Amino acid sequence: MSVSLYYTASRALPLTVAEAAAVERVVATASASFPYEDEEGLYLYEGDDEPGRLLAGSTKLPLDPERALPVIVHVLGSVTELRRALPGAAWHVHLDDLDVPWDEDGGYAL
Repeated sequence: MSVSLYYTASRALPLTVAEAAAVERVVATASASFPYEDEEGLYLYEGDDEPGRLLAGSTKLPLDPERALPVIVHVLGSVTELRRALPGAAWHVHLDDLDVPWDEDGGYAL
């Protein structure tokens, strides 16, 4: 049975040029620093034309618990950076049916 982490951001206003560049930087940094080349990392869907949706993505977690925790920490850190780069967006981050709480100081963490 697989478990996935899902993340979406919505807002009435579309991404600005600066925000789009910030998202690209976060994605590039997340990819370059990901701990496992054979596991799934931060993944944003392309071509999402849902009205008001700024971005959406998911990460399928490894079945091995010793590998899953570093992936969760890494991806939630990246999603935290994305949230901070997109002011005014409404976020929903969840691990299958479990919502991941947001902390203004610490960001997303389980």
